[in-house]
Amino acid sequence: MAKNTWLLDFKNDVYSQTGEDGIIQEILKVIGETDKWCVEFGAWDGSKFSNTRNLIENMGYSAVLIEADRARYKALERNFADNKNVIAINKTVGFGADDNLDKVLGLTPITAQFDFLSIDIDGNDYHVWNAIKCYEPKVVCVEFNPTIPNEVQFVQKADPHINQGTSIASFVMLAKEKGYELASITLYNAFFVKKEYFPLFQIEDNSLPALRTSLASVTYIFSGYDGKVFLHGSCNIPSHDVYYRENKVQQLPKILRKYAENYGPFEKILYKIFRFWNLREQNKKK
Repeated sequence: MAKNTWLLDFKNDVYSQTGEDGIIQEILKVIGETDKWCVEFGAWDGSKFSNTRNLIENMGYSAVLIEADRARYKALERNFADNKNVIAINKTVGFGADDNLDKVLGLTPITAQFDFLSIDIDGNDYHVWNAIKCYEPKVVCVEFNPTIPNEVQFVQKADPHINQGTSIASFVMLAKEKGYELASITLYNAFFVKKEYFPLFQIEDNSLPALRTSLASVTYIFSGYDGKVFLHGSCNIPSHDVYYRENKVQQLPKILRKYAENYGPFEKILYKIFRFWNLREQNKKK
């Protein structure tokens, strides 16, 4: 039996960011049944960190490339001006009845079960995939929030004005609901294949602990018995390159950061006051 993460052996960047080009090519090779159509939204200029340009240039793919930003779209148009097999669209793909991907693709000749879909819009990725009903791509690549641990279920609010991302665990649940299985994970992206193709990959265990090989972006928070809060792991907000400071996340005043059974009379009184204040603040948030 091949190792569960064997697809990572094919990591290679032609235009992609963390080896996705090579993984995509191998996944499509294993599936075998291809129609040579791909879709990417959040396509930028069609080159920067693109998950589809290698398919277009080197594997003869037709594509629907969608970009909301006007300046990036103009660059996208220029880059593919001579390629009649690329349909460039300047539009925001949303999750409503009038702006979801079904509506956008319905105006193109793409097939219902096209080969590859790449979703990378830094926020509502979960909601736009969830809104797709009419199209069933064989392979879906989605960007997840890499700072969230495997165990956490988190889906950002369906709001085009915020950019928080979704946990990989929540994407796995959505994928199963839509008939997909997890096949591989890079630092930022997860690859899902239609469940009927999944046996072809001979992956014995496709759980998150088995397939997610890097937790480099995750920060862990825990407390000592004395109430001191500790940070471990990345301790960095990668989207802003700002580091967490442990002294800024302490919840107890320094005088109370000791084992509670060892409090003296004054500390016990102080703790009761602090505890009362803390509970009141918590109730305000409910």
